[in-house]
Amino acid sequence: MRVRQAVRTRAVEVGLGLVDQTKIITAASELARNTLDYGGGGEVRVDVVHEGARKGVRLSFEDHGPGIADIAQALTDHYTTGGGLGLGLGGAKRLSNEFHIESTPGVGTRVTIARWK
Repeated sequence: MRVRQAVRTRAVEVGLGLVDQTKIITAASELARNTLDYGGGGEVRVDVVHEGARKGVRLSFEDHGPGIADIAQALTDHYTTGGGLGLGLGGAKRLSNEFHIESTPGVGTRVTIARWK
């Protein structure tokens, strides 16, 4: 809930419309849950970013969990290792303007997303 509130605050601050706010908040919620459920917890950064005339919100989720052995497979809809619907990572990617994931088995995972105005 704290992540959702922080993301909402930053999204409003940069002037994202309601649809874009909902998209970035939903993606953040999915990634925060993954960080807890699969990564054993971790850290999230919520930043307002400016690139030229555009403004946005960039989120970075990092854990030191078991990592993801096959990122392409993990991004495939309905693939899950935890019994869920298997839409979290792929859904977060579709809800974001930018999506980057890096993971090393045994070391952890970092997912960075952004939504631009």
